[in-house]
Amino acid sequence: MISVNDFRTGLTIEVDGGIWRVIDFQHVKPGKGAAFVRSKLRNLRNGAIQEKTFRAGEKVEKAQIDNRKMQYLYASGDQHVFMDMESYEQVELPATSIEYELKFLKENMGVHILMFQTETLGVELPNTVELEVTETEPGIKGDTASGGTKPATLETGLIVQVPFFINQGDKLIINTTEATYVSRA
Repeated sequence: MISVNDFRTGLTIEVDGGIWRVIDFQHVKPGKGAAFVRSKLRNLRNGAIQEKTFRAGEKVEKAQIDNRKMQYLYASGDQHVFMDMESYEQVELPATSIEYELKFLKENMGVHILMFQTETLGVELPNTVELEVTETEPGIKGDTASGGTKPATLETGLIVQVPFFINQGDKLIINTTEATYVSRA
C-alpha cells in the first residue's frame, strides 16, 4: 500500500480493479476543509485517461509492473510479435492495443513491454526514434529563412511537420510522446 501523499509522475497503482499510471497530480490544501490530492491517471489496459480525487493520506495499492526489454520482430496479420532479448520468448500483441506505438515501430527495434503478473499491458517506446523520410515535397532554396514547415511521410506511415530543408531519404529523430520532429539524425 502507498499513500496518495507519496504520488509521483510515472507511479503505477491499482484502483477500482484497474491498473493506472499517474500522469499528473496536485496536492490541494483549501482554506476550509480537508486537504486532498487531485490526480490525472492513465489506464494501462485501454489507454483511457481519468481525473480522480483522493483524500489526503488515503492508501492505494501499488501495482508491480515488470518492464521487460524486447525486440519488435514483425506483424502477422492483426498481431505484432515481440521477442524477449534474454529468454527468446515471443509475445503477440493485437494492433488495437498498440495503435499509437505502431506509428514509431520498425522491425528489430528495441522497446520495453509492460507486464502485470502474466498480463501484457502494452509497449513503452524510447523518448525518441530515428525514422527515414519516404515522401515530402522538395525544399526550395531560400525557404529556410521563413522558418516554415511542410508535411513529411516517414517509413512507418507517420506524417510530421518538418522544416523546408528536409528531403526524401533524410533520417530524422522523432519525439515519440508528441509525434514531432526533433532534428536530423
